[in-house]
Amino acid sequence: MRKTKYSWGTFVGRGSKWEKMAGESARMLPKAVHEERKRQEAKRRGKLKTMAGKLLKAVASGKEAAKEKAGSEDVAGSLLKVPTSRKEAEEEMPAEETICGFIEQGKFLEACDHIYDLEHSGSDGVGKSESLYALLAERMWTVVGEALSGTGGMLLEPLQSVGKSLKWEKQKEVELLGSSQEMESVSTWSPNFWRKDLEEKLIQYMMAQIPPFGSSSNADQTALKQHLSQLETMFLPNLEHRSGFFKEAGLLVAYARCCNASLSSHLSALTASDHFSFSQCLLVYEWGLKMYKSGGEMCLSPGQTPQHSLSLGVPRLVRMILKTEEKLLAVAQEEVGKALKEAFAIGKPPCADAAVIQVLTEKTEAASCVSENLSEKVEAVCLEECLRFLESYENEVRSFLQLDGCPGICRSLRILENCCILRTVWHKLTYICSASTAQDAKVNGFLGRMEDEITEHFLQTVTSKVKGTLKEHFKKCDSSFDHILESLKQSFLAFGKKKADIYEALVKAVNAIIVTEYVQALLTTSRKPSSAQRRRIVSKIEEDHRMLQTIFKECLGPAAGPVKDPIKAILELIQTSDAEGMKIALLPILKEFPGLRKEHLSAVLDIKDALSREDRAALLKAFHDNCRDSEAGTNLLFADIEVTPRKYGLCACLCC
Repeated sequence: MRKTKYSWGTFVGRGSKWEKMAGESARMLPKAVHEERKRQEAKRRGKLKTMAGKLLKAVASGKEAAKEKAGSEDVAGSLLKVPTSRKEAEEEMPAEETICGFIEQGKFLEACDHIYDLEHSGSDGVGKSESLYALLAERMWTVVGEALSGTGGMLLEPLQSVGKSLKWEKQKEVELLGSSQEMESVSTWSPNFWRKDLEEKLIQYMMAQIPPFGSSSNADQTALKQHLSQLETMFLPNLEHRSGFFKEAGLLVAYARCCNASLSSHLSALTASDHFSFSQCLLVYEWGLKMYKSGGEMCLSPGQTPQHSLSLGVPRLVRMILKTEEKLLAVAQEEVGKALKEAFAIGKPPCADAAVIQVLTEKTEAASCVSENLSEKVEAVCLEECLRFLESYENEVRSFLQLDGCPGICRSLRILENCCILRTVWHKLTYICSASTAQDAKVNGFLGRMEDEITEHFLQTVTSKVKGTLKEHFKKCDSSFDHILESLKQSFLAFGKKKADIYEALVKAVNAIIVTEYVQALLTTSRKPSSAQRRRIVSKIEEDHRMLQTIFKECLGPAAGPVKDPIKAILELIQTSDAEGMKIALLPILKEFPGLRKEHLSAVLDIKDALSREDRAALLKAFHDNCRDSEAGTNLLFADIEVTPRKYGLCACLCC
């Protein structure tokens, strides 16, 4: 690589030949650039002049105050003038003035040696050396800044001198630690902080060169792709281009370390944003993985070739990828949890199981396009989030069940439907994902408990509402019984038969509850109604029976098996015209419902219009002759129906 050399006359201001060349160069520069350089040079000269003046005050401390001030200003001014002979100048000038000259000329290593000698020369050398070290560090970082920005028109030697000074510091530190110096004095020695200061300067510059990324949208993948492309085609090649100076100066290791730190810090800041989505994190992860697979070499613009082998550093790239992966998995878990909560919110209509499966699998599928290992990790966190959601959902369901006066029928059925959907989703996921046996058992445990608890609550709610509605059903011309039946029908049809066995069992259980409560209300209505009342009750029974049959057949479908129908049996008994026919109709009732007791039959006969005492007694006798003890496992529908005997009691002839 060809080194371009620049004159240091800019800093020391000597040599007529240089001044002539500088004047010609200045005339070739744009006026604005020329003026800016003049301002920077004047500012630097002023700062050095002030510092040098302060230092030389200590040298002339024995003189009078007025002479000391004048002497300091004269010597400070002379620092900016280089003597004709270096050897003569070093012999004539005080040590501080010599050191300032080295610093101004960019001979930092020589300045280090002289400051160190001054530091150990006497009691007052320590204080002077601290100020000189500070002045030296300030000038070195100025040189580094000019090398980074490409301005200042300087030689490579000053930057090399910075590198040599850092090596000098390391060597001296080892010597001091090996001597009898106290550890505290070594740790507080000013040059010990140079490497840290250099890295801060480099990182500050590099971070300022990173293109801004201002998108706050969690779906703006296009902007992120463009930003990552800018890092590849602009930021990294620019760092590669400037790495040559630092390699020649022996500072490439520090330069590369700062490149790594700045890029890693920027990517960490990107993914740490609350607005970053899973897809965006995946883009950053994929970009980092691509850099890792390429060996960490800087990406160059088209047509460029690597000249300095500046690498991003495999270990740091691995840490960056792992940190991005950690964020990626956290975002995946958060998004899956949020999607599940929205899909199964209590009170909302249930969603389709396909939509839930898509939420859980789309992230795994996207990750598999980048890395199979990453896909397995994403799958694992999605499954774990399902378990966490089910645990929280179970607690939420229990809280719902404990609410006072909650609207139970519709919402309970929706929760039960959600459980059925979740069971279907998990069953399908076990074929798509690698769920463990323990996870499967846990999920089935959660769902089983929820289904049992919500089913019990649902049936209790149906029982309570039907019982309350039927209490005055046969005493009023109109009641809300038909509204409850219609509501149940709509709820069942909306249930959609998501789980056939649960659905059919639930509908049959509700049918049994309604029939039992209906018969209970019918048999406990006021005894010995008038003829008109009996006809109205029979008519109502016929109408209610037709509605019940229609609704439950529609809900269960034609394929469903037959259900016990005591209402139909009661209708057939009381609609039979003669006593002999009623005896015949009574026999299948006794066989189908062995739990029927004498007081039940007596209450049914009270509804029969135009039944004589003789016929009533004959039917009761037929019941007594044909009734048998209930067998275990038989239909005991009437066993739980309590009917109060008539207040005048039963007569010996069994006619009551």
